[in-house]
Amino acid sequence: MFIAFFYLLRARGLKVSIGEWMTLTRALEQGLAGAGLTGFYWLCRTIVVCSEADFDKFDVAFAEYFDGIKLPDDLPEEFWKWLSDDKQVRDQADRELADAFLYELDELKRMFEERKIEQTERHDGGNYWIGTGGTSVFGNSGYHERGIRAGGEGRHSHAVQVAGERNFKDFRQDNILDSRQFQVAFRKLRQYSSRIDAQKTELDIDETIKETGDHGGSLRLVYAKPRKNTVKLLVLFDAGGSMRPYSRLTSRLFLAVSKSNHFKDVKFYYFHNCIYDKLYTEPQCRRNEWVDTEYVLNNLDAEYRVIFVGDAAMAPSELDKRGGNAIIGLYNERPGREWLERFRKRYGKCIWLNPIPASEWAYTFGNYTIEQIETIFPMFELTIDGLEAGIKKLIASR
Repeated sequence: MFIAFFYLLRARGLKVSIGEWMTLTRALEQGLAGAGLTGFYWLCRTIVVCSEADFDKFDVAFAEYFDGIKLPDDLPEEFWKWLSDDKQVRDQADRELADAFLYELDELKRMFEERKIEQTERHDGGNYWIGTGGTSVFGNSGYHERGIRAGGEGRHSHAVQVAGERNFKDFRQDNILDSRQFQVAFRKLRQYSSRIDAQKTELDIDETIKETGDHGGSLRLVYAKPRKNTVKLLVLFDAGGSMRPYSRLTSRLFLAVSKSNHFKDVKFYYFHNCIYDKLYTEPQCRRNEWVDTEYVLNNLDAEYRVIFVGDAAMAPSELDKRGGNAIIGLYNERPGREWLERFRKRYGKCIWLNPIPASEWAYTFGNYTIEQIETIFPMFELTIDGLEAGIKKLIASR
């Protein structure tokens, strides 16, 4: 049953086992999903998804397999105003023939485009226009179960629509991070901070849960020695040029790191494409707003962990040659590669976070320099998985 759906889930990254699929099959045979697709959605997700990080992968696959209807995002601004104002909700008992049949997806899309052209004002409680509270197949807060929802909330939450909303996309482990997700990821550094030699006064949540479970639910509080922030962090951001599309992302990372309380000390500097004689103190990389790179190397001790944030994409000469600095008027006696290798030798614990997906590193612009920098520093994607893997690399004893 639904064997193609099983393979689609696997193809979309869900590790669904044969045992889990057999369990789902038996549950369906026993009628646990009811007679509707909504019941199947919740039953299937409950059985085959083991982590909230996979909810979005499941939703994407579910919507793809069952032809999910996506929220239209190209409505004119006036439509969104009509759809968001106070609604005149129609009595549920007053239903017309619009509910008596279902439209195919292609037909719905065609009709939706027609309504957008024809409609000139707001509508509530009707059965034709894009509106609210009625039985039309378009709009929100109405009573048609198989239409296209635009804005607002739905009443019936048909299963494909629930999946199409992708409410769990922020839990994905491979997503590009926003500021909130950065902060969540950095909080995980707490588990790598050092335990100080003191009395056990800090509640150990994980061990408390384990011990309580091992004793049949009888509460067993477990305490541990408090942790002390011992990590020193140096973050170096690539700014300008090919990094401009990622400027908002890197600024979120800056905010997340600066607000984190998991570090003993944090330093920030900026560079353009590669490290040379100067490190900038502001992301605009303006002349005279800088410090000597030699000064940083000499005054920040070897205990600092170093994170480079950049796409590593540049002309080969910027990495390999004297005078390769792309900023006009600045000449570097040492090639950029030599400066990077000095950082690796000085600090040992260094990683490079790249906002370009790893699947594109081999053929995107700058693929040569990306490959070369990978030989100097461990490189990770700027995703939750990438950040967590990079953090482990920074904190590991070896």
